[in-house]
Amino acid sequence: MGGVKRRVVRSIDWSNWAGTESSKLARVATPRSEAEVVEEVVRAADLGLRVKAIGAGHSFTGVAVTDGVQLRLGALSGVTSIDSTRGEATVRAGTPLHVLNEELEAFGYALPNLGDIDRQSLAGATGTGTHGTGLRLTGLSAGIRALRIVLADGSLVECSPTHEPELFQAARLGLGALGIVTEITVAVVPAFLLHAVERPESLTDVLAHADVSAEANDHFEFYWFPHTDRALTKRNNRVPEGTARRPLPAWREKLDDDLLSNRFFELTNRVATRMPRSTRSINAIASRALSERQFTDSSRKVFVTAREVRFMESEWAFPRASLSEVLLELREWVDTHDERISFPVECRVAAADDVWLSTAYERQSCYIAIHKYHRQGRGAYFDAFEAIAVNHGGRPHWGKLHTRHADYLRSVYPRFDDFLAVRNRVDPERRFGNPYLERVLGA
Repeated sequence: MGGVKRRVVRSIDWSNWAGTESSKLARVATPRSEAEVVEEVVRAADLGLRVKAIGAGHSFTGVAVTDGVQLRLGALSGVTSIDSTRGEATVRAGTPLHVLNEELEAFGYALPNLGDIDRQSLAGATGTGTHGTGLRLTGLSAGIRALRIVLADGSLVECSPTHEPELFQAARLGLGALGIVTEITVAVVPAFLLHAVERPESLTDVLAHADVSAEANDHFEFYWFPHTDRALTKRNNRVPEGTARRPLPAWREKLDDDLLSNRFFELTNRVATRMPRSTRSINAIASRALSERQFTDSSRKVFVTAREVRFMESEWAFPRASLSEVLLELREWVDTHDERISFPVECRVAAADDVWLSTAYERQSCYIAIHKYHRQGRGAYFDAFEAIAVNHGGRPHWGKLHTRHADYLRSVYPRFDDFLAVRNRVDPERRFGNPYLERVLGA
C-alpha cells in the first residue's frame, strides 16, 4: 500500500458546525478507499497519533474531536448495492444522508425513518444515535444489518448478527470508539409518501392528548415555544399506494420555513440576543404567526427541515410516560428564572430497540431537546435541563451537549460494560480515543 496516493493537509484548525468544539489537528487525510483507510490507521499508529473519522461535524459534543489524524470520509460516498429481496442497501460510510436519500429514491427506495436534519454522514448519524420520531419506528442505528470496520491493528472486519456478533452489536452505535466504519448495510423500504398535518395548538391541550396522538399517528412531534402556552404539532402518516403527491406551494414552503427555521428566525434570534427582554414577545408572535398547513410529499421531504440558523443543542431520552412531567418541570424553571429562551423545545417519541448504547435501548422513549442560538451563552438553561433529566433517569444523546460521566451512564445503560469489553478487546491502546470518550466511557 506504499504506492497509494493521498491528499494530506498539515496543522489545520478545525471546529464543528455549531462552534461548540474546536481542535488543532496534526494531520488531515481524505482516503478514497478502504485500503487507504487501513493505511492511515496503520500510519497513525506508527507515528503514535490518535485518529478519528469526521463526517459533517454536526455533533455538538467532542465525540469526533482529535488532536491527531482526522479522516474525512467524504470520498467514501454512495450506494454500492440494493437487495430488494432482503430489503437492504449497502452504502459507503461517508455518504451524506441527503445524498443517500436521493440515491435511494432514484431506485424506488427510502429509509423507513429519518431525523429532521440530513446533513450528517451515514456513519456519523448511526455512530451517535440519530433517531426520528414514531412510536413504532426505531432510530437509524437499529436499522443496520451489517457493517465493515477498520480496527486499531489495521484489520478490516465485516460484522453482522452472525459474524463477529458482539463487535456488530457494539459498532452499530459505536461513538467512533471501536474503529473506522467504512461501509454499512441498512434496512430500506419501498419509497413512500407521507401526509403531513402541522398546526399550532396550546401546550396544555397537546400534553393532555400526547399519548393518544403518539399512538394514532405514524409520526407525532411538537415544538413548544418557551414563555408561551403555544406549540406547533406535526402529524405525519403514510398514505395508500397510488395517492398523488400534493406538495406545499413554493411560496408557502418558503414563508413558513423562513419564519420557523431560517432567515426571519435568524433575525429574531439576533434581536433576542441583543435585547433579551424582547424574547417573550417574539415567541408569542412567532407561535401565532404559524397557521395550519397540510401537504403530501415523499418521506424525505416531509421528514427533513432545512436548518440554516446555527444553534447548540442538548437532547435527552426518557421513558415515554415521563414526557409531560419532564416538560412541565422545564417550563416551571423557564417561568421562574430570568433567562430568555428564543428557540422552541422539540418533543418526540420513538420505539424501543436493542442497540446497546441507543438512547431507546429496551424502552419506548420520549425525547426532549433544548436549543440556544449559537451567539448566545449557554447560561443556566442547559444545566437546569440536565439536572431535571438526571432526576428522571434520562439518557443524553451522544452527539448533543451534556456533562455526564461514565458512572452515571453505566447506571442508565444495562449493556454499558458489554460495550467497554468490546472496546478493550479491539482498541486497548485507545487509538480512536479522545477527551470526550475518556469522560463518557471512563478511560
